[in-house]
Amino acid sequence: MKKGHIILAVIGILAIAGVAVASMYAQKECNNEDRFSVVGSGTVYAKADIANIAVGLTTGVKKTAAEATKESTEKMNKIIQSLNDLGIEEKDIKTENYSLQPIYNWVENKGQVLQGYQITQNVNVKVRDLEKIGDVISKTTEQGANQIGNISFTIDDEYELKNQARELAISKAKEKAQLIASQAGMKLGEVKSFYENAAAAEAVTMYSNARKEMAVMDQAAGLVAPTISTGQNEIRVEVTLVYEVK
Repeated sequence: MKKGHIILAVIGILAIAGVAVASMYAQKECNNEDRFSVVGSGTVYAKADIANIAVGLTTGVKKTAAEATKESTEKMNKIIQSLNDLGIEEKDIKTENYSLQPIYNWVENKGQVLQGYQITQNVNVKVRDLEKIGDVISKTTEQGANQIGNISFTIDDEYELKNQARELAISKAKEKAQLIASQAGMKLGEVKSFYENAAAAEAVTMYSNARKEMAVMDQAAGLVAPTISTGQNEIRVEVTLVYEVK
């Protein structure tokens, strides 16, 4: 084969390949244009059945780290024992923070002077009997807890609730798709893709440390278990349906 014929053959092959690529790209663009997506969301509400409470303490400033550790250990042991007495199991008590820190004070002509050591320790308590929330707060405070807060409420098993929310979301998405198609003059085909985004919004109640500290100072009045309202939790599922447009 002559050199000129070879060059023409190569050019022909490249041209065919180019046409094929262009055809595939055009087909892809066409397919993308023949798609229509719509978003729907579904929300259900349910009463929480678990409370999570952060309970902790900060010791006074002690001369040595050993003294601070001793005070922290004694108080935390009593706090945990009070939780056990209320029926809170060990598996539902988890240490979230333990910090031993030196405490300094600025002194004229000396600069920073070590005053002693202080420990901060916190545990997360999972309360499965919501009637005991107030008792957990009051009893642990009696045993030396001086940091209580970040109370949040969750649902132990959200599976069925999410199924309900998803069903509602899909129904709304389909209804929305039909309405938009009718208004825009489109004809919908099959659902080609499905995407889901599920999130549970917790109902959160904050317990004021200031109120608790005032109660601690008023020893004569004693400690009264506060009333904590659980409210309802929101379980929301968002879906995206991608339709074929005929």
